[in-house]
Amino acid sequence: MIVLRELFILVLIFAAFSSAVAAYLFAFHGTSSAKEVLSTAFAGTVGVYIGRFIERRMIRG
Repeated sequence: MIVLRELFILVLIFAAFSSAVAAYLFAFHGTSSAKEVLSTAFAGTVGVYIGRFIERRMIRG
């Protein structure tokens, strides 16, 4: 059950970053490529997940 929850969180984070990056690129640059959107969303997802991992480690001591 926890693995399913973590997978859902990863997909949700990736979707949020993808839509935010695509909206930003389209609004301020007039165009957006799939490569830019996906690579930036992937980097953001990895960063958030690493932050969650560190947060859990700090709580445990």
